[in-house]
Amino acid sequence: MPQVRGEAGNVLAILWADPLHSPPLPDRSNKILWVAKIPPAAPNPLVITATLAGGTRTVTRSVPGGPGPSIIDLPAPGCWTLHLSWSSRTDELKLRYVA
Repeated sequence: MPQVRGEAGNVLAILWADPLHSPPLPDRSNKILWVAKIPPAAPNPLVITATLAGGTRTVTRSVPGGPGPSIIDLPAPGCWTLHLSWSSRTDELKLRYVA
């Protein structure tokens, strides 16, 4: 399974779907396991603000309880920059979604 480490090293994204698709495939979800370097002390949501490269299109997604298993669907194919925040931690990484 492909892994993408956040630029600050605070989170690791393990991609169960390779590649990620937008729109999602009917028989396979865009499952991502978020692994925090330091687990949060309290179950605060992981907030993801995703911005599509080459434009200003931005969407927000949330993972209840903080880093952990999720399905993250984004509205268009392309390279997305994900700004992640949970508890008092932040990180950023890039993920590509294909058509």
